[in-house]
Amino acid sequence: MRVGVITFPGTLDDVDAERAVRYADGEAVPLWHADHDLKGVDAVIVPGGFSYGDYLRCGAIARFAPVMQEVVEAANKGMPVLGICNGFQILCEAHLLPGALVRNSKLHFVCRDQWLTVENNETAWTTRYDRGAEVLVPLKSGEGGYQADQRTLDELEGEGRVVFRYAGGNPNGSRNGIAGITSANGRVVGLMPHPEHAIDALTGPTDDGLGMFLSLVDSVVGA
Repeated sequence: MRVGVITFPGTLDDVDAERAVRYADGEAVPLWHADHDLKGVDAVIVPGGFSYGDYLRCGAIARFAPVMQEVVEAANKGMPVLGICNGFQILCEAHLLPGALVRNSKLHFVCRDQWLTVENNETAWTTRYDRGAEVLVPLKSGEGGYQADQRTLDELEGEGRVVFRYAGGNPNGSRNGIAGITSANGRVVGLMPHPEHAIDALTGPTDDGLGMFLSLVDSVVGA
């Protein structure tokens, strides 16, 4: 399994995402923001950070990067794509996922270990979890409040496309406590918390995040 991990100017967590892929016995393939080629990868991770310095708004410039043109085309053909934190923002800006991420409700940067409830275990990235399970992963963002109009929220809830929901309180004002969502086909997932920082109990709060990368292995190998 070859998984592309994109680096934009300002990306912070590409190395951690690559490490998570290796923990799942995959091959991490670095992708540069100016690339016009996905190098034959089986899936793509759009990692966290501050792409292009978060100028204009988070993800607004990154969506126009050459590599994202390739990602959008591949995603529309069914390639699994995961957006983490800033990556989630970019996927929303690129219209691969609906809604938008805005400033946290109390206008403070939130950095803490966060419990999440698994709402959907049928995506390409969540099959290793039990539905209703609670997982603990780091959350670190200043613009992580998920917002969408009521029609979109009703659609996400009605179609079971909420993947993760905040447990034990809403840290950023996200509507319906949404921490992560998926595309209609379950191949594209975006979430604000950082599963790549929770793949080894020695370096993270738990190894709960590893399940997302192991799920990808199942999805790619079983395809």
